[in-house]
Formats: sequence, C-alpha cells, structure tokens
Amino acid sequence: MYQIPKIEFPINDPVLLFSIMLFIILLSPVLLRKLRIPSLIGLIIAGVIIGPNGFNIISLDARVELFGKIGLLYIMFLAGLELDLNNAIKNKNKSIVFGALTFLIPIFVGFPICYYFLKLDLTASLVVASMFSTHTLVAYPIASRMGVTKNEAVTIAVGGTIITDTAVLLLLAFITSAHKGELNYQYWIQMLISCVLFGVFIFLFVPYFAKKFLKYIEGEKASQFIFILAIVFLAAYISHLIGIEAIVGAFFAGLALNRLIPHKSDLMSKVEFVGNALFIPFFLISVGMLVNLKVFLLGQRAIVVAVTLTIVAIFVKWLAAFITQKIYKLSAPQRRIIWGLSNAHAAAIMAVAVTCYKLGIVDENILNGTILLILVTCLVASFITENASRQLALENIALSKNKIDERILISSTAEENYQWMLEMAIAIKDNINSNPIYPLAVIEDNDNAKEQIISDKKSIENILNNIKFPLDNSSIITRIDYNKVSAISRTVKEDNITDIIIGWTNKQKTTDLLFGSFIENLSESVWQNLYATQLSNTPVAIKNIYIVFPENAEFEYGFRHLVDKIFMLIATNKASFEIYASQSTLDFIEKEKLIQKDLISKGKYILFHDWSDITQVVYKNKPEDLLILVSARKGTISHQLELDKLPEKIAKLFPISNFIIAYPEQKKSKIEESLIQANDIDTTHINQNLKRFDRLRKKLKEVFKK
Repeated sequence: MYQIPKIEFPINDPVLLFSIMLFIILLSPVLLRKLRIPSLIGLIIAGVIIGPNGFNIISLDARVELFGKIGLLYIMFLAGLELDLNNAIKNKNKSIVFGALTFLIPIFVGFPICYYFLKLDLTASLVVASMFSTHTLVAYPIASRMGVTKNEAVTIAVGGTIITDTAVLLLLAFITSAHKGELNYQYWIQMLISCVLFGVFIFLFVPYFAKKFLKYIEGEKASQFIFILAIVFLAAYISHLIGIEAIVGAFFAGLALNRLIPHKSDLMSKVEFVGNALFIPFFLISVGMLVNLKVFLLGQRAIVVAVTLTIVAIFVKWLAAFITQKIYKLSAPQRRIIWGLSNAHAAAIMAVAVTCYKLGIVDENILNGTILLILVTCLVASFITENASRQLALENIALSKNKIDERILISSTAEENYQWMLEMAIAIKDNINSNPIYPLAVIEDNDNAKEQIISDKKSIENILNNIKFPLDNSSIITRIDYNKVSAISRTVKEDNITDIIIGWTNKQKTTDLLFGSFIENLSESVWQNLYATQLSNTPVAIKNIYIVFPENAEFEYGFRHLVDKIFMLIATNKASFEIYASQSTLDFIEKEKLIQKDLISKGKYILFHDWSDITQVVYKNKPEDLLILVSARKGTISHQLELDKLPEKIAKLFPISNFIIAYPEQKKSKIEESLIQANDIDTTHINQNLKRFDRLRKKLKEVFKK
C-alpha cells in the first residue's frame, strides 16, 4: 500500500522549498500591507518565521544563499541603474557638496557614538558609522505625486545619493580588506592598478560593447536581458577578484549601463520585473532567516543598540540637510524635503549590514537593529517628505491652462447602467472634440471568448442605438483579459484615454479585504480623470447637482479639466448646482473664471471642511438629484483619510441614488527604488491624527480663554 511520504523539517525537497518561498513572496507583502507594514519588512518577517531562529521550516542552506546572493547583487545593480544621472548633473556642484556632507557627517558623528557608547571595536564602529551615510530614495514617489521633482532641493537630494552610496561602498571595500589583514603596501599598489583596470572595463569597455551588442540584437528581447545579467554578474565577480566586495561591482555595472537602458523601455521593465518578482524577495527572506529576535529577550543590549542606531541615523541626515540649507540659502520646506528624501535607509544599508555580518565584522545585535532602523527611517522619511512636498506644491505648483485632446472610455457590466453611462459621457464630451467615445467590453479569457466578443459588441451596439443623447461617433473596444483592471489600464495607455467612466458597485467580495476593491486598484493603476458612477436614472432627468471638493483640490493636476466636465453636464441639463468647498477652492474657481457667466447665478457656494460628516451636504436624494464627490488618490495634495471610506459610506447612506465619485488626473510617480512601493508606507493616518490633535488643542485653548 502506497504511503504518503512524511515532511521533515527543515525542508530539503527543492521543489517544495521553492514552492513555499514563492507563496511567501506572493502573500506576505499583501497581508502585511494591510497592517501598514511595507513589503520589504514583510518579507524579512516571513524569513524570521520560517528560518532556523523561528519555526525552522527552511534552513539557510546553499540553495537559499545562492538566490539571496543574486538578490543582493541585483539590489545594488538596480540602485545604480535607476539613479537619474541627467538630473544630478544639472546641479552637480550642489549635489557634490550635499553628497560629501551626507557621507562625512554620519561618519564623524556616528563613529564616536558606536566606539565609546555602544563599545564596538574600531572596524565595527567604522562600518556602522558608514551605514548611517547610505540612503535610499524611498520617498521619491511622494515628491513625484506632489509635482515637486523639478525643485532644486529634490535634485540636490537625488544627486547626493550617487555620491554617498558610491563612497560608502568604496569604504566598505577597504574595511573588509583590512579585516582580512590584507592592507599593506603591496595591497595598495595592487588595488590602485586593479581599480584603474576595473574602471576602464566598467566605464569604457562595458558601455561601448553593450551599446553595440544591444543595437545588434535589438529585436531579441530575451537575449538583451540575458546579456545585461551576464554583465552584472561578471562585473561583480571581477570586483571580488581584485579584493572589492561583489556588491560594489554590481552597483558600478548599474551606473555604467544607466544611459543605455531608458527608464521607460521594455528592457528596463523586464530587468525590474525579474528582480522585484524573484531575486530581491529571495534576498529579503534570506536576511530574515539570519535575524534572531531572541536576542531582544536576553538583555537590554539589543534594544539599546537598535534605538541608538535609529536615533543617530535620523539626526545625522537632518544635520546634513540643515548645513546644506544654510550654505545655499534654501527655504525651510526645501531643507525638510532634502532631509526626508535622504532619511530613508533600505537598499545599500541592508547590503552593507548583511555583508559585514557574514564576515563577522558586526554581530546580530547590529543586524537586528538595522531592521528596526529601516522600518522607522522609511516611515519618518515618508512623513517628512509628504508634508514638505505639500508645502512646496502649494507655493510653487503651476496649473496647466491648455485644452487636452480628450478621449472618453466607458466600462461597465450592468447593461442598464451602461446606457446611462454612455449618455453621461456624451453630456460631458466637448463639442469641438472630434474623437469618438470608446465603449469597452472586457471578456474573460476562456474557450468561449470569441463568441462572447460578438455577443458583447452586439449588446453595446443595441445600447448605442437607444440612447437619448445624439452621438456623433463611437469606437467599441474589446479586450480579452483575466483581470478587468489590467484590461482598462492597457486600453488607457494604448488609446491615450483622458477620462474613464466606470460603474460603481457596492457589493463587497471577500477578496476585496485582501487585495483591495476594483475602484481602489483601478485608481492606483490609471492616473487619468476617473469617474465611478451610480445612476438610478437617465442623466437627462438630472436637474440639481451637488458638488463637494476636498481642501486643496484646486492644486491637483487635473482640477481644471474635471471642473470643465462637471459644468458641461450642468450646462447640458440646464441644472441648478451647489458647490461645497473650502474658501481657497471657491476663490480659485472664481478667479480663474472656471464657471460660465450664464451659469454663475444658478449656483450656491457653501463653505465646507468636515469630510467626516458628509451629511452636512444638503442632498435631497431625489431621482432628479446628482451628488458629485471629488475624491483624491492616496499620497496626493488633496487626499484626506476620510476620502478612502467615502464610496462605501455614500453607498450606505444613499443606496438608491445618483452619485459620482470623481478622481482628478494625477502625475504618475516613478518608483526610484524597487524595495518599497509608493503606497507601502501610508502617512495619511499620522497626518490625520495630527490634525485632530491640532483641532483639540485649539478647542482647549478657547475653553481656557473663557
């Protein structure tokens, strides 16, 4: 009789081991992100749980170490590849000064603290002090969303990253050589010659040969990718041969190939995808397997080390930003944004910590403390950058007054709602716009897809023939995809869509709690104007429109276009309207003359601030009424915590009603570092609590005055 083989721990079967690792990579970031824990920390925690210091499910053997080593090299390669060299060169002198400050100050401040207070030896003190010098541009996407990346301060911070990370890695090479007892006059001669030859190879031979090779095999994407990987690992191995850590070679390989791989190219997408999906998560899990949380229970030493490292890391970066501000006479928000961008530690510090731990230079207290340092500094960096970026944006943001070449897409599953959504699209369509309206049908990829395409097209054509508004032209688009968000996102890119109208559904699925709702995922995937609509009646019947704007809505990139669409609907229906907004938003609408003269008298303008009590809006919920709530994507200048739960709240308050949740267009943010995603660390809750404390403080102040 066949017996099922027993599973022994730690697991040795390579197939089962690989399967478990992949499921961890898949699920741990999703689960922990719900707890506001970034994916980087989530994967490390998973490694702690399954590792030899946890439940001992998987041992840290040669197989895991191999993938971990590849991931470590890949992190440093991407760090060099994704740096914006062109941006850094524009302000190279200021970037060099800040880079020097943010490298030297942490060492001069950190070394005595590590040596005298933490009682580390000379080599370990120098290593830990150099770790303070590194930084990762985790918070850059926040600055990008706020539209302040062209600010001088942001350019200085980005340029300084190249200087300080390069200097730290070179210093690491000398420290590790000294630790091995290799520092003598022969070493210096050999190192000098080797570095010159390595520099010639990396910065002259590699770019020249890569340019020719990539051009020769331009159509063979797989070969291009394999070639890039081969260069990275060859550079890492040569670096190791000449006595420098392999991560230095991988980093320089990224710098050498930086200009040859455009940031928006297919090749860059493949390089990032493989690293983010496989190699880097393996490395982070392997780091977690090294961590031993039991040391925190054995005494105060581990806690003291972790807290000290974190406090010193935050302080030295503030000091470097403060001195830079004074030298170049920058403003306070500019100082804060430099501090915020340079405060986060992730990629380089992890590489240095793991390398030195494996060499025995630092102990597990330092490794564990580094994990805490990463979590805290990433959170602090995001918070500081968001607030500084918001202030810079309010001071300097320039709003475009140009008309855009609008293209409206409609996607819905409810047939009746589809007709009303089409009528809504026609009502807000600019009369001088000759582009068609694009109804989209998303078909599930299965054996019946071909028949379903024909059926859905015929169904949409029937709806088009029955609509009450005159339609000049339309272009039905069909997409076969497993995922509706993916289908809409691809269509938006390929057809240059500017406005997306989707149907609202208040049906909550179990998967929504884990992976987010359809609207949440779509708003993070597309950055154009997005309208989630619930219509219980044809738009022709709408006579009263209530519009609610969040504070600072006028500073959003797509504000003008969104207001233009709203007032096209008002004009088409000859409807009366009420605007609920802050004084600054109402003043902006009046100053910029966003309302047609003949419509001004039909409206009421009401001051509104408290989104936690949406019932303040006098919405009568009749068939001829429409409520338009202007929301905002997370991390943008007008986003508030209350906006996240607003759709569900409205659906419960007005289950049978007409309403639109509108998201104005945003500038898409570029993720500069692959370790942490833009929305991994959400500072909205912190900001919101600070606002509540501020309101409470003001109320108490008024009470005491009385």
